[in-house]
Amino acid sequence: MTVPQAPRTTTLLRGGTVHSPADPFATAMVVEGDRVAWVGSEGAAESFADGADEIVDLDGALVTPAFTDAHVHTTATGLALTGLDLTGATGPAEALAAVTAHIRARPTDRVVLGHGWDSAAWPGGAAPSRAALDAAAGGRPVYLTRVDVHSALASTALLDLVPGITALPGYSPDGPLTGDAHHAVRTAAHGTVTADQRRHAQRAALRHAAGLGIGALHECAGPLISGEDDLTGLLALAAEEPGPRVFGYWGEAVTSARQLDRVRDLGAVGAAGDLFVDGSLGSHTAHLHAPYDDADHTGLAHLDTAAVTAHVVACTEAGVQAGFHAIGDAALTAVTDGVRAAADHVGIDRVRAARHRIEHAALLTDATLAAFADLALTASVQPAFDAAWGGPDGMYASRLGSERAARLHPLAGLLRAGVPLALGSDAPVTPLDPWGTLRAAAFHRTPEHRISVRAAFAAHTRGGWRALGRDGEGTLVPGAVADYAVWRSGHLVVQAADDRVARWSTDPRSGTPGLPDLTPGEPLPQCLRTVVGGRTVHDRLNG
Repeated sequence: MTVPQAPRTTTLLRGGTVHSPADPFATAMVVEGDRVAWVGSEGAAESFADGADEIVDLDGALVTPAFTDAHVHTTATGLALTGLDLTGATGPAEALAAVTAHIRARPTDRVVLGHGWDSAAWPGGAAPSRAALDAAAGGRPVYLTRVDVHSALASTALLDLVPGITALPGYSPDGPLTGDAHHAVRTAAHGTVTADQRRHAQRAALRHAAGLGIGALHECAGPLISGEDDLTGLLALAAEEPGPRVFGYWGEAVTSARQLDRVRDLGAVGAAGDLFVDGSLGSHTAHLHAPYDDADHTGLAHLDTAAVTAHVVACTEAGVQAGFHAIGDAALTAVTDGVRAAADHVGIDRVRAARHRIEHAALLTDATLAAFADLALTASVQPAFDAAWGGPDGMYASRLGSERAARLHPLAGLLRAGVPLALGSDAPVTPLDPWGTLRAAAFHRTPEHRISVRAAFAAHTRGGWRALGRDGEGTLVPGAVADYAVWRSGHLVVQAADDRVARWSTDPRSGTPGLPDLTPGEPLPQCLRTVVGGRTVHDRLNG
């Protein structure tokens, strides 16, 4: 995608810390137009002052590459920011009261759209009944997504708008909807959103991302998630207005080059993202080899190995990146077996070169992790999932038991195997929060899965660009795209899961640049300015 081009001006930033592999002790940087021109020391910076159109006194601030969030649902994130937010509800009564209050405040909305309830964290673990939701809604159509967006509550008035809903898999007469029933209701609910509402939500999400130092988003769209108009409208908005770059993925299975022409016509960079092989653990729809600990089934399988193979073959032969959403161990087996079969058909070198990607990759086994490495699959992962639902008392342990839950999100194992990581949020499932994401990776609830802050930072900057096949971006070196953020932060340190690494790295002779201290309890850095392609898209530097 393109972003509006900045005027070709020269900016000198000095008097701070510049996080750059070109110079681990850099305190200044020069940007010419949309490119980094120079990185170096304060003493040398003076020679650039006369030719600079703008001189920025960093006053000790930190400059880093802008973050890339590798998995976002932009419109849904914007709707959550501007609409009914249920993430703070502590039980059914509070959630229902929020629905009633929202309807009173916005009486003209055709459908009430809300997000974020999590009955797993509520006393008793039960969601509101449909009758209770109908009473709170006063007969209005209401659509409320669970925090993982893989199930939802819907009022009777909304269900009445979906012919044949009771016959669809995943329908429940009095509980959350999953599977096909949920997809049908979501389509009906989102179909009521006007173009102006959608654009307002997208703009709100992009503005929020820019304020967090995020310079690029991977939009994970698809026919079961958001729709074609949503994706094309978002890409057009990002191209028209200053803000984060948006790279779109379209999650629809294909079997032919002709179908991939449509993917390209939408402006998508790949037939990947949320192409569902399974669902989520919170909604009991992730596909497992053995039943859930708290349910007598193994979840849902949306695609089998043969479908995965057909998709990867078609994409590889057409030179298009493929990818899938896979969380459960059975889903990941189907994916890796399918990609392996595709490699047998088209050649493993071609599959490796295509850099196909897998979203979430949560419950990996030794075999599937090794297959990721051998097949050169990129793992697009969300450390905040572990922060939200991991640990011995978390939702994961309730769903899977402590032994299986302890295998989830093995970030260190992926890195040791040489699997490329791209970090993201899956917003609105977890919030846009890049430094919080790094903290979650470095302080994983399962200690053996922890990675260093430096490794997590690379995966949240360079990793997102590498997942797009653009290896040269995501760092501040001469010639790189000028996507960067300026931060007010505390002292800079080197944090690693292994103290021996930390001790070596903090020796000045190692030349290892520091990053903010992300120890839980420490304040996270505050974004002062975000620049994309040399153009300022968020600015509180002088505020």
